[in-house]
Amino acid sequence: MSLYLELPVFKKSYDLVIELFDLYTNLSKSFKYTLGQRLQLESVEMIVNIYKANSHTDKVPFILKIREHIEIIRLLIRILHDTKQISLKRMVLVNVMIEEISKQLVGWQKYCEKIG
Repeated sequence: MSLYLELPVFKKSYDLVIELFDLYTNLSKSFKYTLGQRLQLESVEMIVNIYKANSHTDKVPFILKIREHIEIIRLLIRILHDTKQISLKRMVLVNVMIEEISKQLVGWQKYCEKIG
């Protein structure tokens, strides 16, 4: 078992968490305490589940949870953009990060299913 801190998916996800926490600071008050906090919660849960997936022998259930968190984050980002809380540029940046993480998760899941 490799150290979770060294996993490429963890590194990319951690960068996403930092981006989302930074994004939170610029939201208006009504969005900060609703969508903003939900974004923070989902991103932290995503990181925690990466740790859990790496430390358990049956990784697939945790990978599925991580994929669910990432899709919720994608949805919340879309809402923030559509309500003019974040710019198109910021939405694209976050979605590129999400897409990279999603690809890594799919690969990890396929690998685990193949060897499991």
